[in-house]
Amino acid sequence: MVSVRQFVARMAKTFYVTTAIDYTNSPPHIGHAYEKVLADVIARYQRMKTDADGKRRKVFFLTGVDQHGQKVQQSAAKAGVPPAEFVKGITQKFVDLWKRLDVKYDEWAETTSDQHKKVVQGILQRLFDAGQIYKDKQAGYYSVRQEQFLTDKERGPDGEFGSEWGQIEFREEENYYFKLSDHKKWLLDYLERRDDAVIPDFRQTELRNAVEKLTGDLCISRPKSRLDWGIELPFDKDFVTYVWFDALTNYISFAGYTVGEADSFLYNSQPSTFRDKWPALQIIGKDILVPAHGIYWLIMLRAIGFSDDQMPQLLVHGWWNLGGAKMSKSAGNVVDPFALVEKYGADAIRLYLTGAIATGEDADFSEERLWTHYNTSLANGLGNLVSRTLSMVHRYLRGHLRKVQGQQSTKIASSWLNDVEQWQLAGETISYSEDFDGGSHKTPDGKVFPLPKFQVHSAVSLVMETIARCDRAIEESAPWKLAKDPTKAEELARILYSLTEVIRIIAIWISPVLPKAAHGIFDQLNWKMELSGNEERFSLADAEWGKLPDGHVVGKPVPLFPRIETTD
Repeated sequence: MVSVRQFVARMAKTFYVTTAIDYTNSPPHIGHAYEKVLADVIARYQRMKTDADGKRRKVFFLTGVDQHGQKVQQSAAKAGVPPAEFVKGITQKFVDLWKRLDVKYDEWAETTSDQHKKVVQGILQRLFDAGQIYKDKQAGYYSVRQEQFLTDKERGPDGEFGSEWGQIEFREEENYYFKLSDHKKWLLDYLERRDDAVIPDFRQTELRNAVEKLTGDLCISRPKSRLDWGIELPFDKDFVTYVWFDALTNYISFAGYTVGEADSFLYNSQPSTFRDKWPALQIIGKDILVPAHGIYWLIMLRAIGFSDDQMPQLLVHGWWNLGGAKMSKSAGNVVDPFALVEKYGADAIRLYLTGAIATGEDADFSEERLWTHYNTSLANGLGNLVSRTLSMVHRYLRGHLRKVQGQQSTKIASSWLNDVEQWQLAGETISYSEDFDGGSHKTPDGKVFPLPKFQVHSAVSLVMETIARCDRAIEESAPWKLAKDPTKAEELARILYSLTEVIRIIAIWISPVLPKAAHGIFDQLNWKMELSGNEERFSLADAEWGKLPDGHVVGKPVPLFPRIETTD
């Protein structure tokens, strides 16, 4: 495969990150929460960065809901209310959950909006006029659950369709089709030229294998006689568009993309408000890479004139399973995130969801492990370190930090603390940033290996390792003993300054994952109080050693994470 260095994707002025939009046929579960929290963590990290001119990086984070479709229509009918009323109530549950989890998006997508409808219909009309959409009749077996016709390749070894397809029925129906197969060669070539089109790389291999097997075109409509809850086709009022051109188009329709004359569909003819954002990083679950995003979406963009360097990058995450099985509304094995937030708090849920699963992999959800994670990493870890350090600063230094001159040469009782200082001074923030941004690692024999992007769990591990180093430094240096010896005053001052300075840097590092706790730490440090509660309080540029001035007065410690004694 050709190296990505030979393929240069367009770099937008604004970092644009999207999630999949959630289907509004039932309330959100913990699987929905994982994806949105992951995106929020990445967005918050990007907001901490500064551009070459010293200004904060612009970030645009889009999430939302898919309010159309047959399942929604059926759920509304079962509830005895019109679809518009039904989706309004479910949509509010998603909005409420993201607020509870401190998911800070910049734009909210609802597919019933007039602007979205205009963009969808404009794209469909253009592709119809260009001969990319045609009408045909199809007869075959239809999955009611997945809302698609099935072929023999979906049959199992026994010749039957698997249970994942749900109710199967034979249908004969006239519909409109998009010429998906016309673009198969282009997509294969694109995936050959760009080796980071999909992250992690094994998902790109999975996508390429699926594209090689691609046959046939894509059905993009449903007759109003059986589905009228959708966006009407602009060229045939007896049909609505089905799923793909409605749901997937939200990524551009809510980012400023416009439709007008034929040439306005081209990227270079779009307003700067859109061009400054695109292309996006799109965070999706592994179940909707193939075919929805990896095939349908990329080909749709290609068909309306987007070039290779204007294609989005797909970050594919795994699943939080329950008892080894995927969480599913239809299966009923879901975890209520509202109840978890009420019990453990938003920060604890955010930490567990992003720190206990490797990006791209699956993990099994367990409230017992969540409880253990809370007490070990937060109550006994971060919270305890902040509390005991600030308590000692007040007890031994009356709350005033002393920045001892020539600190690195000061004799010190703790080799662990010396490691902490050297670790920070050596630029460990670079390692933290590489967990998000990627990079490269050179082995002793000169080989260079790329480091993957968006490894949030690795960034969390780095923070936890730093906390553990500080705990060891406290035990080894024993400030309570040094305080009894007047000749050890400078050594004591150095130890407490260093510990407090590490805590300040930890607060910056952890702020994308634990925004409330990070503000709580800065408040207790009495640091940047003029920005209290403001996300601009945290900057990667400030994550360098020695920012706390001599004589700085810290605040009194307040418990950040009280222990939770039981999961009951």
